[in-house]
Amino acid sequence: MTPRTATPRTVALRTLPWGTSGLGTQDHQSDMYVPAFRAHPGFTLVEAAADDLTAAIAETGAQVVSVCAPPGERADRIVEALRAGCHVLADKPMALDAADARRVEDAARETGLVCMPAHHHRFGAAVRSAGAALAAGRIGLPWNVQADFLVDGGDPCPQGELVNFGLYPVDVVLALTGRAVRRVHALPGRDPRRSTVLLLDHDHGLTSTITVGRLPGTTAPYGSVALHRYRISGSGGVMDVDATRPAAAVRTVLGTRAAWHADGTVGRMLTALHTAIVSGRPPEAGPADAVAALRVTDAAARSLALGTPVPLDPSED
Repeated sequence: MTPRTATPRTVALRTLPWGTSGLGTQDHQSDMYVPAFRAHPGFTLVEAAADDLTAAIAETGAQVVSVCAPPGERADRIVEALRAGCHVLADKPMALDAADARRVEDAARETGLVCMPAHHHRFGAAVRSAGAALAAGRIGLPWNVQADFLVDGGDPCPQGELVNFGLYPVDVVLALTGRAVRRVHALPGRDPRRSTVLLLDHDHGLTSTITVGRLPGTTAPYGSVALHRYRISGSGGVMDVDATRPAAAVRTVLGTRAAWHADGTVGRMLTALHTAIVSGRPPEAGPADAVAALRVTDAAARSLALGTPVPLDPSED
């Protein structure tokens, strides 16, 4: 279909939440996206009585669809929304494998609409500042990244924490360095049921080591993410990035949460989504980024099963 008419910056985009499913017991739609859309002046939520997505879009005149369909059908619903003329925010993982993510990428390219995977951690204030510093050459040419993405608490993911969390730090490393991964070697962590170590070889001699998983009992001071940090070594220095900062720990009878002086990662992501839609510029995160991250986590799963490194074919970039 022809994309809907571009909306002026002063007009909120009609946004349809579709689905509340995720990996395991996750409900990112209710817990993260709907509250963030409600708080953002660039969007207004709409509801539909129809059970069919295409019919719901027609009923509400939606311009954006927030897709949290069950993971097994998520790629199909994203493609359906795009072909119905809507921009899309796609819950992670955008698809269960890189092949389905490429179908989404093709549909977004054909329709010319914005499809943003919800890799919201790349929009964090500390990560954005680190990206600007790297681009300015503050530490010279990066040659190694060490990263930790460890979560304390929450329900274990039936598909495994590599599938659940791996996309986030992989996406951040790719966003910061801009260097594609060429080989993946995955090793079981200290607790193989809960953590995985990724040893990645990138273009131009860059290497990265990413530890990802769920380690209950680490006492996260800022909510569920116990450790989210990056140490980037370059030819001219070293940069330490703590992605849980800046934030204040607010403790109440209901628990501990992070309080930010400005938008958190999800709010910043929605601002980037809105900017891409109303400006017509490519989004800061698109289907190609989801494909790149999924290729790495897919290869990591194969590496764990085989016990050997797995190369990534440059022709598939």
